[in-house]
Amino acid sequence: MAEHQNRVEIATQNNVDHLVRSFYDKVLKDELLAPHFAGIDLEHHLPRIAAFWALILIDQEGYKGNVFDKHAHLAIDNRHFDRWVELFTRTVDEFFIGEKAELAKQRAKLLQYTFVSKLNQK
Repeated sequence: MAEHQNRVEIATQNNVDHLVRSFYDKVLKDELLAPHFAGIDLEHHLPRIAAFWALILIDQEGYKGNVFDKHAHLAIDNRHFDRWVELFTRTVDEFFIGEKAELAKQRAKLLQYTFVSKLNQK
């Protein structure tokens, strides 16, 4: 797979920023997910999203907040999370290799499980 030859380990904030931006580029083109971002200033939110993933992947302090509370009001269900994980995994695999890449994909699936479980309790 020649397109995957230049994959790197996730080790820096720049790597995390690239992952987040590339992922949301896919989300914004996705028929199922994109409508949920209409009217949102994503450029404003991307640094917070990147800070969340930087905390998880490279132990960089800076993210404060409750991820679930930010999304609890949205009309989203398991279909949305299935697509979210699919696109996230595809983005990770497109650009990254190694332990942190695997951790990113595992955490995305854990987030899906947590969100769906909490949304089903509402």
